[in-house]
Amino acid sequence: SERPKPRTCTRMPVMVDDIMKLLCSVSEQRKMKAAVKHSGKGALVTGAVAFVGAGGAVGGLLGAWMTSGEFKSVPQIIMELPPAEQQKLFHEATAIVRHLDWTDAVQLTALVMGSEALQQQLLAMLVGYVTKELRAEVQYGD
Repeated sequence: SERPKPRTCTRMPVMVDDIMKLLCSVSEQRKMKAAVKHSGKGALVTGAVAFVGAGGAVGGLLGAWMTSGEFKSVPQIIMELPPAEQQKLFHEATAIVRHLDWTDAVQLTALVMGSEALQQQLLAMLVGYVTKELRAEVQYGD
């Protein structure tokens, strides 16, 4: 008898989207914003993003935002990330929530919002990603 394929194979694009929505919800609840500390870093990121193949348009967009030194909401940053970067975040977040049984973003978000420990783990992962990968500073609140 054939075994059914694991759901991760067939649901991968949907799951990435669900995880991005979850990360947006968690970061939105904490009112997370990010900004680059030094304007010179924007050019570095633009080059690095374009170099890894994410494309000049996204690199230019990220670079322009970063050189402006303005704070931008983390949920907005997450949704504007190129697919390769979303994939990175997806893998890191999935490692944190892999023990949960969920079918869609709404259910996943409800499960995580019910657990302060899971929220803290996801927030720590997000802060690490934003500071390390995007070389940005994270702030909470208004």
